[in-house]
Amino acid sequence: MSSSQGINPNIPHSARVYDYWLGGKDNFEADRRVAEQTMAAVPGIRESARNNRAFLGRAVRHLSQLGVRQFLDLGTGIPSQGNTHEVAQAEAPESRVVYVDNDPIVMAHARALLTSTPEGRTAYIEADVREPRAILEHPDVLETLDFTQPIALVMVAILMHIPDADDPERLVKAYAQALPSGSYLVLSHLTLDLVSKETADDYLTATRPQAMHRTPRTGEQIARYFDGFELVEPGLVAVSEWRDTPLFPDSAAWMYAGVGRKP
Repeated sequence: MSSSQGINPNIPHSARVYDYWLGGKDNFEADRRVAEQTMAAVPGIRESARNNRAFLGRAVRHLSQLGVRQFLDLGTGIPSQGNTHEVAQAEAPESRVVYVDNDPIVMAHARALLTSTPEGRTAYIEADVREPRAILEHPDVLETLDFTQPIALVMVAILMHIPDADDPERLVKAYAQALPSGSYLVLSHLTLDLVSKETADDYLTATRPQAMHRTPRTGEQIARYFDGFELVEPGLVAVSEWRDTPLFPDSAAWMYAGVGRKP
């Protein structure tokens, strides 16, 4: 997860594979090869990625309508349609967003393409989400976000790239503790709960040889990330079912999604 290695086009990266699934062009042959291999073995995985992107937009829009004006987006990914600040600032131009990613190519595109409204602000930092203190104490974060006012912590499709050895529950708690009352957690995560055992086995067989690490987790495990938060309706559900009709309703559901409020 370290950014010190820079951009290596021969090693697939989750952000660029995801970009390919979303129809983007900011990816390399190694990324496309992994994406196609996974799609061939796991029908519906690309559609699930697109449903996940749609969830991000719905969640940000919903929170903006509730009055949230600050967003900390961890594991930003390569800019695509419906970026966090675009959705938030369409609802409230004064919204402020910090994007965090550890991939230099993501940050290069973010700085070039993710332009704020004059009333609001966006900032971008290249950092490892496994180092919450470094992110929470980063000068650009502190200049952009007011930690006395509600903040939406966006962790969409990021924790599945963090292995159990790095204790993702501890990481979520570290970020959550820094948030004031009235803040929110927006989260989605890969799961095998919502597909058949045969399909789950196919997924594991297809992805085991890949250099890009992903850890599917159960609904029970994912629900623990919301400890200290009150889940808003409809709770923790398939990503395609969170507060709207899915883009691809007949696709296999590969992700859980939920939004929680900190009392």
